[in-house]
Amino acid sequence: MNVSDERTIPLWAQIDVAPDAVPLPHDDHSDVVVVGSGIAGLSVAYELALAGKKVTVIDRGQIGGGMTARTTAHLTSVCDDYFSELIGLRGRELARLFHESQSAAINRIEEIQQTEAIACDFRRVDGFLFPSTSAQEAELERELEAALQLGVAVERTAGLPFAGFSAAPALRYARQATFHPLKYLRGLADGVRARGGGVYRDTIVEKVEEKDGGVRVATASGFVATGKWAVVATNSPINDRVALHTKQSPYRTYAMSFEIGRGLVPDGLYWDTEDPYHYVRLQPGDGETDFLIVGGEDHKTGAADDGNERFAALTSWIRGLVPDLGIETHRWSGQVMETIDYAGFIGRNPGNERVFVVTGDSGEGMTHGVVGALLIRDLILNGNSRWRELYEPSRKTSKAIGDYLVENATAIKNFAEYIAPGEIDSLDKLRPGEGAIVRVGLSKIAAFRDEDGTLYKRSASCTHIGCHLHWNSLERCWDCPCHGSQFAADGTALNGPAVSPLANVQ
Repeated sequence: MNVSDERTIPLWAQIDVAPDAVPLPHDDHSDVVVVGSGIAGLSVAYELALAGKKVTVIDRGQIGGGMTARTTAHLTSVCDDYFSELIGLRGRELARLFHESQSAAINRIEEIQQTEAIACDFRRVDGFLFPSTSAQEAELERELEAALQLGVAVERTAGLPFAGFSAAPALRYARQATFHPLKYLRGLADGVRARGGGVYRDTIVEKVEEKDGGVRVATASGFVATGKWAVVATNSPINDRVALHTKQSPYRTYAMSFEIGRGLVPDGLYWDTEDPYHYVRLQPGDGETDFLIVGGEDHKTGAADDGNERFAALTSWIRGLVPDLGIETHRWSGQVMETIDYAGFIGRNPGNERVFVVTGDSGEGMTHGVVGALLIRDLILNGNSRWRELYEPSRKTSKAIGDYLVENATAIKNFAEYIAPGEIDSLDKLRPGEGAIVRVGLSKIAAFRDEDGTLYKRSASCTHIGCHLHWNSLERCWDCPCHGSQFAADGTALNGPAVSPLANVQ
């Protein structure tokens, strides 16, 4: 199982990336073992298979069924947290390399879908950053100045295809892109297997370690995959307990798709300057109808349990901009990892030589995943990458100490929840379809009652480092506010860093 087993269904979900994939059936040896089959995992597997390496890809659930399936798939070289902020934290040269690397990722996706003949609806489009109110226009000027310092292809323009914004100022970024993420992953998986690689689903990796001059990847089934190198690409890394998790935080994000008449909104990427911000794109449909996808209303994981209210806010916002919008077709949520200095953690896992990690998508998971593939490919094949310093997992960014302290306060506050009362005082008060934390003596229980009355009682302690879990009624799962683990109602781990199920409670 993975997050494909949560309740909401993304627009992309009808695509099965590797329908004939099976669980790892035996011990395995290859050059590279990749843990995770999203955009990062399959991209790095493809690059290394293309270079002649034997690759094994392992996923705890359906191939491509993790957070990549819950994206809105904006392919952008624009810093999600603004170039002006990135320059302030990391300096102009590293900010320039950020734009260079993200642009290279888009170029690489374009190249691969052409050479592999992947029909994934890839299009080059312009991206538009616009203020929701006139009070936010100064942000455009700051960002325009910062982007021009870095050589970004950007210009100030006016007029957007939204009600009330016909004369609004905006920044137009050239040569952004978009695609269907799971159609693309299907092509990558085919490319890996065509070059002798293995792709295995429903296989839980419990441990990744360096051993005997190589790597050893142990699975819950008892089978072991060994190799020269390992790459952990599991959204929130399963092989790390502290080093990386203190420098990034999980955030829930929400997305919806609506039918829209073809041509009503020009193809493009649209982002407003709200905090949290909203983002819009199109996806080709059949006949004369396309899909408009809107996302936003983010919050820190576990900080709110009001998914339906978030969707209502998204609906109100987008229908205000596009009055002729058609019916809603899908709604879903996902999780992104926000780093304290706006760039992902990509490279050698701290303390390791042969284990690499890709995490910290910072709202740009598609391009960060491909940057990870290019960077790790170069580290393995050539020993270095021009982007190594920018994404170095062991880096310390002293200018981001404020964000570091704020984000890590979540864990401190979280452990204090163990002395608080339960959300309800009796399991008898739990209605069908509901989950809640219940105190029984000195213990906290994560309880859920399904529609047929079956009661699930599990420990409320995350199996990563013991943080107190929160119920997510939208997805019917238990979320860890500290580092992003998610568990099904029956306790099965769905998303890292946790790999073990919640302890059963009698």
